[in-house]
Amino acid sequence: MDLLFSTDPVLSLFILRVVLGIIFFAHGAQKVLGWFGGHGLVATVGGMKSMGLPEPIAYMVCFFEFLGGTGLIVGLLTRLDALAIAIVMIGAIATVHIKNGFFLNWEMAPGKGHGIEANLALLAMAVALVLDGGGWLSLDQLIVP
Repeated sequence: MDLLFSTDPVLSLFILRVVLGIIFFAHGAQKVLGWFGGHGLVATVGGMKSMGLPEPIAYMVCFFEFLGGTGLIVGLLTRLDALAIAIVMIGAIATVHIKNGFFLNWEMAPGKGHGIEANLALLAMAVALVLDGGGWLSLDQLIVP
């Protein structure tokens, strides 16, 4: 139990946690709530199903992003939140982005997405938090100081 909640109160982990949390809260809110120009849960799950993703996995992706991002922002269950996000990034790389190569495609041709570059960076951020916890000002520190 100590390992799950333990964290060094360092600033770099805090920065990683909050920035990754904001990114995934925003993407999750698009998927789950339809905020920030998103389509909402039903449409998002439908779109993921049309790409061949099983419905339960599509729901998990949406809620891993939304709840994982929310948890990271406040630093609650940081390691589990980051693990969920890492799993989503591995899935995104394997199922969507690998076919587009490595690099971001800033001027995407219609029907062509970006490569794995950004997803790999987000995966690395998540893995760092899985390994070392949430850092400074995380609620995890209140659970196991």
